[in-house]
Amino acid sequence: MTRLVTMEGIEKRFPGVHALKSVRFDLDGGEVHALMGENGAGKSTLMKILSGIYAKDEGRLEIMGDEVDIDGPRKAQDLGIGIIHQELSLMNDLTVAQNIFIGREPRKSFGRLDEGALNRQAADIFASMNLKLDPRTVVGELTIAKQQMVEIAKALSYRSRILIMDEPTAALNDAEIAELFQIIRQLKADGVGIIYISHKMDELKQIADRVTVMRDGAYVGTVGAADTPVSKIISMMVGREVNSEPVDIPDLEHAETLLEVRGLSRGREIREVSFSVKKGEILGFAGLMGAGRTEVARAIFGADPRDAGEIRVHGKPCSIRQPADAVKAGIGYLSEDRKHFGLATGMDVRTNVCLASLDRFSGAAGRLDEDGMRRTAQDYIQKLGIRTPSDRQEVRLLSGGNQQKVVIAKWLYRDCDILIFDEPTRGIDVGAKSEIYKLLKELAAEGRAIIVISSELPEIMRLSHRIAVMCEGRLTGVLPGGEATTQEDIMHLATLRAPVMQPERTVQ
Repeated sequence: MTRLVTMEGIEKRFPGVHALKSVRFDLDGGEVHALMGENGAGKSTLMKILSGIYAKDEGRLEIMGDEVDIDGPRKAQDLGIGIIHQELSLMNDLTVAQNIFIGREPRKSFGRLDEGALNRQAADIFASMNLKLDPRTVVGELTIAKQQMVEIAKALSYRSRILIMDEPTAALNDAEIAELFQIIRQLKADGVGIIYISHKMDELKQIADRVTVMRDGAYVGTVGAADTPVSKIISMMVGREVNSEPVDIPDLEHAETLLEVRGLSRGREIREVSFSVKKGEILGFAGLMGAGRTEVARAIFGADPRDAGEIRVHGKPCSIRQPADAVKAGIGYLSEDRKHFGLATGMDVRTNVCLASLDRFSGAAGRLDEDGMRRTAQDYIQKLGIRTPSDRQEVRLLSGGNQQKVVIAKWLYRDCDILIFDEPTRGIDVGAKSEIYKLLKELAAEGRAIIVISSELPEIMRLSHRIAVMCEGRLTGVLPGGEATTQEDIMHLATLRAPVMQPERTVQ
């Protein structure tokens, strides 16, 4: 195999932060080398140096045996380095081919666009990937998985031999992941080297050849994926054993019902959904992508209108037409897209923690009580263990797990009795996941009603006291939490088109 990348002694400092400490990494042609580590471990910083976004302070970087200085993204492209970011950067109103060759379109005489040549060149790339996709398709009409393939094709159009994939399966279902993995195997066979960043441990055995682990900006070690137990890799990542105790199901027979939903409907997305959540309970929502779980959460919170249905809070009918009504009723919603809908990423931790409760800090002439906001933010930083240099740190500079804790702090200070968590650990490393799980259990133990929506079945099974399963907008069943339910039980209900039981009947 050809050594494509060699990085030795890479150092990077930012004001007040030693981000990379003599890190090393290498990549061979025809391999998938997974780069693992908790959020904040330095993975993204290292890859930004390789892709020309950051300049290294010290160290040696070789591409195919030649020492290079990558002084910008264009230089990285010229060296055959492509990066597929977790947040896709395609233009939805353009065709697939136009997205791939934007700014590099083939031209006819007088500068006219050669649409035929454009589509043929895109088709040739798809053929090399064994991918069936019409170059004339508008990107906005594609699934996220197909858009991911277009991003890969775009990188290959620059003749990339080195591909960096950042959380490529975060928004994909199992069938789409299998399709992506097939493309990756084809690229491997063609000699492309792939750097694969993911927090999903089960993917390592399927796709990776080697695994390099980073922790706190430093290199920990490199191991073979096939012969290294997942528990060993986790231990390398977090430097400690991650707690994975079974679900402790509390006795909630006489507990108050905090939230009851009856006959909730919205077009074809939500069809007659009914369920309830008690004080101190964690109700998990499982289902395949498009099942309607997020749509249910948004309708309850007033983010989307509903066609029919009744919402009762503390046993009383509650009129929720907009998010402000839900907040007033004591309902908090942590969106799956925390950066767009949960946080003001350009603002600091202090402002974000207090954002849903600014009315409490408004004084005369509309002035904000900055001292009160500071004390509140610092209190929650301590309570939730938010890792930040200060409450004045911009939220965008925090790791994913700490960003999630800031959102949780915002709703806790608002005194929400009912909390809806939509994909609470998406893009979060295994160590931070364990902390979020512990926090959710503590919130339930304090008497809050918790709803958790997750695409990861192990997560749902680890957290939930009961598991509500949806398919095509319908609630097809409610299963008990703990060892009484298997992943097969959940998947059975997740693939049914009609309910097999009354929503509140527990399967034994």
